[in-house]
Amino acid sequence: MNRLRQRPLAIGPLRAFEAVARRLSFSGAADELHLTQSAISRQIRALEDEVGAVLFLRGTRHVELTSTGATLLRTVAPLLDRLDATVRQIRVTSGRRHVGVTTFASFASLWLIPRLHSFQRLHPDIDIRISASDVLADMDDPELDVALRYCHPNDAPPGATKLFGEVLTPVVGQALAEQAERGQAPPLRAPADLARHTLLEEDDQRPSAEYLSWRYWLARRGLPHQEPLRWLYMNYTHQQVQAALSGQGVALARLALVQESIQRGELVEPFGEAGRERSPFTYWLVHSEAALQRSELRPFIDWVIEQARETRRAVGEPD
Repeated sequence: MNRLRQRPLAIGPLRAFEAVARRLSFSGAADELHLTQSAISRQIRALEDEVGAVLFLRGTRHVELTSTGATLLRTVAPLLDRLDATVRQIRVTSGRRHVGVTTFASFASLWLIPRLHSFQRLHPDIDIRISASDVLADMDDPELDVALRYCHPNDAPPGATKLFGEVLTPVVGQALAEQAERGQAPPLRAPADLARHTLLEEDDQRPSAEYLSWRYWLARRGLPHQEPLRWLYMNYTHQQVQAALSGQGVALARLALVQESIQRGELVEPFGEAGRERSPFTYWLVHSEAALQRSELRPFIDWVIEQARETRRAVGEPD
């Protein structure tokens, strides 16, 4: 095999390629990268020689990606974005202690962020960066130190620390609960009463969806065919909770994520502990081994574990 075909591509031509492909203009890319147009052209030609394929169709007044160029762009663009983000992070955090955390959006909104003030009081010199996404992040990412995840125990990564289990419970906003109690809204004394209410359902196709659904909860109470007044479907748990808080219906909430709202009286469990249903899924902490070399990571991990212990106590889950 030709050794030239095995040689890694230089970053300069790749950046020139991405700029031209994004702008579909050699002159525009030259202005952006502070190079001459001829320098951009030389880098593109060098890249085409390295790749062994034409990347652009060059017209008199326009530039167009070839199919090969489009294929290369799909890989190059996110790689350059990630490289630039890493460099920015290094520049920003140089000399500062920091922890990068990845978790899913609802967990960040409902559990992690409301508690962060206590960590920041204890460690005001440690910066926290939260990356909230429902797509599992790669722990090889240099910007990430800790992942707070949700999965079945059989799927937990090696070395993961269990935080707490999953309990589902019907909740309504305080105003709706009071209206139902006073007879100004349909009653909420027994599961059958849900037939006269709007049910807030999480529209999720993941394996855990079976246990998060109202169908499962109703079937467990001998009401497999009961229909509500109406359904309101939402993508995320925190949307369900917000809708319940605003009186739009009854949510089947994750107890660990709403326990403090229940304590404050903002949310009410109309059926009390009898309405709680356990699922086999669990919340976990995963950390990067390399990041443990930094002194700031251990205090954050210990803090998360202690917060999880308090959550377990609050929801009645044994240690």
